[in-house]
Amino acid sequence: MSDAARLKSTVYVGGLENAVSQQTLHAAFVPFGEIVDISLPKPDLPSSTDPHRGFGYVEFEQAGDAKEAIDNMDQSELFGRVIKVAAAKPQKDQNEGLGSKTAIWEQEGWLAKNAVSDEDRLAAQQARAGSEERLEDPMQGLEGLDVAGPKPI
Repeated sequence: MSDAARLKSTVYVGGLENAVSQQTLHAAFVPFGEIVDISLPKPDLPSSTDPHRGFGYVEFEQAGDAKEAIDNMDQSELFGRVIKVAAAKPQKDQNEGLGSKTAIWEQEGWLAKNAVSDEDRLAAQQARAGSEERLEDPMQGLEGLDVAGPKPI
């Protein structure tokens, strides 16, 4: 299965109680279709005693089953908590966006989107050079403004 098809058949389940396990999620979501995989990401800190981070992913065999699960399980209650069920989003690359260890202008996507062509750069330089030649005295035309108050009629 391609990554795009796999993503369409995966749902995000958030707001999970610590008591929820993979077996619990399987039992809750199996009515909507064949489940391929369930993952409950572990906490980043090794000293943490939590079994998971409060969310998980359920991957279905078919994308239609995932849509059915989202429609029926979003805002439902599981172990006394209201859960959020939505389509899973692609995982961000660690080298992209906020929190990356690379400067944004060194990232491939940013450079492709914001790079300026040589032609545009030359046109901007010519426009600046042309405007410098036409500089006028900024005080020109202000001779009569030294008198305060309304103008006499």
